[in-house]
Amino acid sequence: MTQGAAPTGGALRPGRGAHVHDLRGDGGAAATGRELRYRAGDVVVASGLPGSGKSTMIGRAVPRLDQRGGVVLRVDSQDTRERWERRVPRWLPYALYRPLVRCAHYAGLRRALRSGASVVVHDCGTLPWVRRWLARDARRTGRRLHMVLLDVGAAVALEGQAARGRAVSRYAFGRHRRAVGRLVAAAEGGRPPEGCASVALLDRAAAGALRRIGFE
Repeated sequence: MTQGAAPTGGALRPGRGAHVHDLRGDGGAAATGRELRYRAGDVVVASGLPGSGKSTMIGRAVPRLDQRGGVVLRVDSQDTRERWERRVPRWLPYALYRPLVRCAHYAGLRRALRSGASVVVHDCGTLPWVRRWLARDARRTGRRLHMVLLDVGAAVALEGQAARGRAVSRYAFGRHRRAVGRLVAAAEGGRPPEGCASVALLDRAAAGALRRIGFE
């Protein structure tokens, strides 16, 4: 267990004290009834393999408002893709308009950052430049960047892809595995990713048991 592990239940404030919080194991007991609470205005990146449950966790655990009544913005590339899918002809392969979806996603992320609101971002972790961008923006605006990292095995992630009806290519999945593996290894070594004030490390059970990712 890495530094920052905490007892069952209650609120955990990553980055205020320990920088790495390992909530894996015990069938999610470490995270049962727990809330992750961040400063209002901070940015949280949810990372992990495709199919690991990031979108499900964000949709379930991230409220629309912080404890002060301020807006919490959720930026998920999956939401952007679904909006485009509703607009384009069904026969049009996703590969043809994928660059437009990505541009729309990053444009939406830029607007969210410029708003000054608390932001939760869905990110698979394979593009370090995105995290560098978020870290630079956080430093410039006096905010902090945090990561919630899902450590989920490849087989479980592939099952998640099958359940949602969308699978990434073997090549892309291999890139994701290597990138996420580096992030997990760094967290296990007590080091948050570069530019991040903290990392909370969860397995699938802990992510399911997590009650809220909130801002105060």
